[in-house]
Amino acid sequence: MTSTTPQAEQELVRALAVQVRDLGLRIGLPYIAVSADIGDPEPVRDADGVPFAETLFRWLDPALHYWKDRSFALRSPFVFAARHVAEPFFFADGRFGTWRPAPRLERLEAIQSPDRVVVGTAIVAPAHLPGGVIGAVVWASPEVFDIRPTFEREAAGLHALALRWLAAYNDLGVAAGSEMVRLTRREIQCLKWAADGKTDADIGQIMKISTPTVRFHMRNAADKMGVAGRPQAVHHATTLGYIGERKSRSRA
Repeated sequence: MTSTTPQAEQELVRALAVQVRDLGLRIGLPYIAVSADIGDPEPVRDADGVPFAETLFRWLDPALHYWKDRSFALRSPFVFAARHVAEPFFFADGRFGTWRPAPRLERLEAIQSPDRVVVGTAIVAPAHLPGGVIGAVVWASPEVFDIRPTFEREAAGLHALALRWLAAYNDLGVAAGSEMVRLTRREIQCLKWAADGKTDADIGQIMKISTPTVRFHMRNAADKMGVAGRPQAVHHATTLGYIGERKSRSRA
């Protein structure tokens, strides 16, 4: 497989950004806010280093440069919801919803930010990416209308486009094969039990192996991931998707 050039990667990112804008215009949600990593205040930029929010996209309040406000993501109910929901969801008249009953969304109280930018209707596409990165694209309108028919028709395409765009953006300049970590079944089991707060001795008893063997697996896993120590190994394995957050995890 031939690798793409940096210029080709940048052209792809811009082409996808144009699709994001044009799709929003088509479905009546022309105002767009985006973050490639909601844990990082840096805005999504074009090849010249200019934020797309200053060129391709516009927001409801043109005076609100949300991408320059490092605390905006902490106040935004859309970003808060994207941390907890991996599928697309909609917002209409102060309430969140999606295609199925979603307790996490139902418990979320949509509080308008102090910026007083009132979003009437929106569709949000979270992008949960490798390495624990979460991005999001918000298509919005100040008007309140029944978004459900549009959501049912367009949500899958919006989500796929957001994933493609933000994955391409976050992969800019990443060398092929970098940070590819493959853990063994035993290493994963040890890390999962460690994430549950078990000691090496506990894990050995549960898995019916010796404590030194547990430490051997933990050390090997940490070395593969390029980290030092048990806490870092557990954290990094979680970001790579080897350890989930379900309370009743299988150790198979």
